[in-house]
Amino acid sequence: MDGAWLIPNKERYSFLYMVGDRCLQYKKGKLFLSPVLCYKSGMSDRTRTRLLHALKLSGPQTAAELASAQSVTPVAVRQHLDGLLADGLVLFEDVKGTVGRPKRQWSLTEAGHRQFPDNHSGLILNLLDGLKEIYGESGVEQLISHREQSSRRTYGEALRGKETLKERLEALAELRSREGYMASVEQQGNGFLLIENHCSICAAATACQGFCRSEMRLFQDVLGEGVSLSREEHLLSGGRRCVYRIQEAA
Repeated sequence: MDGAWLIPNKERYSFLYMVGDRCLQYKKGKLFLSPVLCYKSGMSDRTRTRLLHALKLSGPQTAAELASAQSVTPVAVRQHLDGLLADGLVLFEDVKGTVGRPKRQWSLTEAGHRQFPDNHSGLILNLLDGLKEIYGESGVEQLISHREQSSRRTYGEALRGKETLKERLEALAELRSREGYMASVEQQGNGFLLIENHCSICAAATACQGFCRSEMRLFQDVLGEGVSLSREEHLLSGGRRCVYRIQEAA
């Protein structure tokens, strides 16, 4: 048990003890495991954060799927999702299947996506505006080019010695994750998907699409000749993430 504390509520429960995500309640001289979930602020915050991360990483999911992945009860997940819904961080859609009742799929709202770091977006936008005002569009393009060259050196060093495409992609995904892109690699058919669940420069990329074009060139260069690359999902075009299909050129 995690200890006891007094929680005033409508039913006037007495002392409550944590048992997992449930409460062992004392009422009218009897102890029983309540169907009502208890909330201890630290645990509640951690669970909310885990749910946000799960939806960010894996996209829309049902409460049952989230509960299974997080090893908590579906009732607990639904209560947290209701709280996140009230805060405007998630939304749901009832999706009809071939049989049975529609499944309620939960996903992040724009406000939910903003819970993840974006490299001080306000400062970046101000700097870009100032750069454009002083040096014009060419100044912004030079900045993007400088960033691309710097990243090419860093990525090239990290990928040196990686002989297979899979090894190079895994090294690239690790680098991108360190930079806040929540990247992963999945094999699909004869090729691979490089998946980035978060854009850590989203504000800058929204203001100037040159950043996205630059990253496409960067990936192509560091992955080497004989590799074809295309973008299949784009966060700034309405997708929930950026996905790149990469395979050995025929």
